[in-house]
Amino acid sequence: MDIALMQRVLPFFLEAAWVTLSISVLAILLGLLIAIALVAGRLSDFFVARCLSRIYVSIFRGTPCLVQLFVLYFGGPQIGLELEPYSAGVIGLALNIGAYMAESIRGAIVNVDRGQAEAARSIGFGRAQTLWYVTLPQAARLMIRPLGVNAVALIKGSALVSTISVVELTYTAQRFISSTFRPFEIFAVAAVLYIVMVYAVRFIVDRLDQRFAPR
Repeated sequence: MDIALMQRVLPFFLEAAWVTLSISVLAILLGLLIAIALVAGRLSDFFVARCLSRIYVSIFRGTPCLVQLFVLYFGGPQIGLELEPYSAGVIGLALNIGAYMAESIRGAIVNVDRGQAEAARSIGFGRAQTLWYVTLPQAARLMIRPLGVNAVALIKGSALVSTISVVELTYTAQRFISSTFRPFEIFAVAAVLYIVMVYAVRFIVDRLDQRFAPR
């Protein structure tokens, strides 16, 4: 193992890791907004909203994220949508993870005891008040673990944006391999940095789960 090579390339990988992290964080935040809109549609009284939300979730969970990125980045210009690789990566990952987050959030809301909502309605709470003051506070704790799993999956899946020329960890590793011909050392550095990011997310999720655990 060439330790000296690993030390030489580390600064470049740290810079690439920052790109991976920034893409992941932005995609998670945007995906969360998409998920909230989808959940609102799924729980809506309007038939059209429910159908559109289900269709979205079915499409984005039923097709590979790589294909979605290609359609957005390479196919977008055909319909007048031209995006830089970084922007396309963030939006593409967010559109995909939003569908998974929506199911995690909806599942948490559905798993809240129905008796709680019925009790709130019996004392005069409307549907919106019941959802905001009774259901969501209880569902929030149930969402922590599933959303944490989604975040970890997105960080690992962010390697896909290397296929549209985003200079993140995987793309940087591929470039160094082509010039050093040392795939073991290069991918080892990339793997360690991915592990650090994933375990950082897991640490945060564990702390949040403990913080909001029932006493």
